[in-house]
Amino acid sequence: GYYNRIIAGNINQVLKVDSVVCDFSSYPYGAKTYARQMIIRSSNVTERTLVTECRLLNASRSDDNPNGFTIEGFTILENRDIQTVKR
Repeated sequence: GYYNRIIAGNINQVLKVDSVVCDFSSYPYGAKTYARQMIIRSSNVTERTLVTECRLLNASRSDDNPNGFTIEGFTILENRDIQTVKR
């Protein structure tokens, strides 16, 4: 699958989150994330947009979940190439 191809291709990825917009006016809370994804291969580096949305449900806070939310309905809205640069 997807992860096996990343490992076999010796591909690294970097995700830089630009912003997270949360709507706490109604429950479950809506959240949208805007980010840039860098896919680093031996031959080139591809920069992509990444826009996602999800719903946040209240959950118990713990060491493993310090914010106390469960993510539900995670959806990728946009993931398109911006540029590819040869190495």
